[in-house]
Amino acid sequence: MTDKAAQQQIFELLQSMSAGPAVTKSDAKEAILIHDEDLPHVELPDGSTLQVLHVDLNQNLWIIQNRFKPGFGVETHYHTGPVFAFTRSGEWFYKEYPDKVNTAGSYLFEPAHSIHTLTVAEDAKEDVVVWFAIFGSNVNIDDEGNVTSIIDAKTVLNIYRALAQAEGKSCDKMIVIGE
Repeated sequence: MTDKAAQQQIFELLQSMSAGPAVTKSDAKEAILIHDEDLPHVELPDGSTLQVLHVDLNQNLWIIQNRFKPGFGVETHYHTGPVFAFTRSGEWFYKEYPDKVNTAGSYLFEPAHSIHTLTVAEDAKEDVVVWFAIFGSNVNIDDEGNVTSIIDAKTVLNIYRALAQAEGKSCDKMIVIGE
């Protein structure tokens, strides 16, 4: 192939690529909007609340919003994938990093396998509201590093549905992929 023929072929390829949108209107899907009041904030035994917004069982992804009371804490754990957190109100920290306090408006990235213990100070002045996107499983461990329990997207989905049903609330607007 001559240089001129190659240039012509590249030109035609570029022209065909720009001839229309990458995704046609007929292929486009509608966005899904969830308002806070669309899904219940269910009560957990420790007094915190859980709102599950989105579960993708194919990726073991769960997107949740929690409300934690002053003095709240969870078991020491790690995740098998990354976690993204955005704090909407209040303050919290990891017991392992008490000088890194998450406050309203802060964003936190957790790499997979980072060990941590989420903690809200006993003397906190307000509840903590945090949005989490969690990839992979939550692996709870004891002081010796032994696995005590594992929570994954399917577990969270089942717990949320059961708690919502027990409270007489609907979680039908939750986004669930892979069922």
